[in-house]
Amino acid sequence: MRSSIRIIAWSCIAAVLLSSGWAADPATPPASPSAAAPTAADIAKLKAQLDLQQKEIEQLLAALAAERKMLEQAGLAAPAATAAPGVTSINVQAQIEHATPPDRLMASTAPMLAPPASATAASPTPKFSPPAPQAPAAEGTSPLQLRIGDTTILPIGFMDFTAIWKDKNAGGSLGSNFGSIPYNNAATAKLSEFKFSPQNSRIGFRVDGNWKDTHFTAYNENDFVGTSGSNAITVTNGAFVPRLRLFWVDVRKGSWEIMGGQSWSMLTPSRKGISPLPADIFYSQTTDINYMIGLPWTRQPGLRLVYHPNNQVAFGVSFENPDAYIGGSGGGPSITLPTAFAGFANVQLDNAGAIQTTPNLHPDIIAKLAFDPMSRVHFEFAGIERTFKTWNTTTGQPASGKYFTSEGVGGSFNANVEVAKNFRLLTNNIYGQGIGRYFFGNAPDLIVRSDASISPIHSGGFVEGFEATVRNTLLYGYYGALYIGRDVALDANGTSLIGYGYRGAANSQNKTVQEVTFGFNQTIWKDAKYGAINLMGQYEYLLRNPWYIAVNSPKNTHDNTIYMNLRYTLPGAPPPVK
Repeated sequence: MRSSIRIIAWSCIAAVLLSSGWAADPATPPASPSAAAPTAADIAKLKAQLDLQQKEIEQLLAALAAERKMLEQAGLAAPAATAAPGVTSINVQAQIEHATPPDRLMASTAPMLAPPASATAASPTPKFSPPAPQAPAAEGTSPLQLRIGDTTILPIGFMDFTAIWKDKNAGGSLGSNFGSIPYNNAATAKLSEFKFSPQNSRIGFRVDGNWKDTHFTAYNENDFVGTSGSNAITVTNGAFVPRLRLFWVDVRKGSWEIMGGQSWSMLTPSRKGISPLPADIFYSQTTDINYMIGLPWTRQPGLRLVYHPNNQVAFGVSFENPDAYIGGSGGGPSITLPTAFAGFANVQLDNAGAIQTTPNLHPDIIAKLAFDPMSRVHFEFAGIERTFKTWNTTTGQPASGKYFTSEGVGGSFNANVEVAKNFRLLTNNIYGQGIGRYFFGNAPDLIVRSDASISPIHSGGFVEGFEATVRNTLLYGYYGALYIGRDVALDANGTSLIGYGYRGAANSQNKTVQEVTFGFNQTIWKDAKYGAINLMGQYEYLLRNPWYIAVNSPKNTHDNTIYMNLRYTLPGAPPPVK
């Protein structure tokens, strides 16, 4: 033991002399072999130096380990921990040794002096070599979601395969023409109809992002119910035409929110707050793409401003595309114009034959106040103001060359309440004058008198019902109705009746249209990465009553419709809004 210590001591002394003394002063003669043996103090000093150097190495390794941990937390994990399949792992200790300067390396049994303190402090911080390729993204990420900086782009849509059966040939395609159900004495009432359709399929995208303390959302949605110029669409090619449904941008900063573009009208009932997102709007759960009779809705361009004083209250004002409508759209009834102003149709007023060519005075103005005191309760009040204008085109009459204006106004109350777990009751009610076009065009806005003055038609509608979720199935049932008021005037001859609902009017001028419907939406299969498959069904009963019933004519007419639909929905969900 003693001889071993003596050998170690002599080795250390020799190393010190070779690295310092002799190298610094080559003229100094070498030590004599007969020099005195090292003392116990010298050996103790060497041991202390060895211990100090060992502690420095341990501190260095600890610092490297801490740096490695920080890199892992930042997503730059060490290659051995994150190597992708097919990439050879590199030993972490070898990385440390490669990154450590030679003067910091020391074998656990190597008896050498530690470098001076000044040299230790000046040594550079060790650096890791570049990490190996990263492993695939973590589980749970949407496969269709694309992130660009702080912006997320998400494709949205679903593919529908719909079967429709109607016991009467009411015309139209996928949706119901509520106002034109044929009477039993008509030829079209003698034939039922059946068809398949993919037209309700949707495609679009949603963009979410943040800029400073402002959140923005852009939304686009299209279906395939556009008007086709080809008569061979069901003969040969099935080339259904895309149709723009929604295309808007919404920006929210603090309590204020502004939205511009084509969206659901703010007059459409909401499920939650005041939001342009389809999931926050009530347009029923039906498969029928024209939804429910008695429901006020449009999708049209507009600009809206919403104020959120807190999370429970929202107040909004919307300026939306106007249209002075006198009937004829979607099977809806039309008014009878004065003989002198028959040319008003599609020139001054819209009877569904004009495409954005009729003049309008100003946008429709809609206001809404919504309350969400808790997640189970929502109720709201809404109002609308419209202005119509005409010009008397005749000559030689007292009213010739005069302008006439009239206002349309209406108000609504809507609510939905979760009265029991997964069971909601809904009520949506609206009444006014000059608001007929908001009922899917099933009521005219106004009539024109013999002097070209305007009289807005009174109309009102409601949709009441329930929605319930039982395991993986949504069940629903609704009752809706539309009432169209009578508005009658005399033509310039003083004897002929004009307007709407007069004695002798066509039986297409409806007094009421009612609907009872119920259905289901069952999720057959669902996966966060691959989407969902749903089976949907709906039964619809319609009843139509005219204002005037001619002799030996039916008092009313009805229609039965059955929808079955198979839907595949794309996967993905938008990021949460902070």
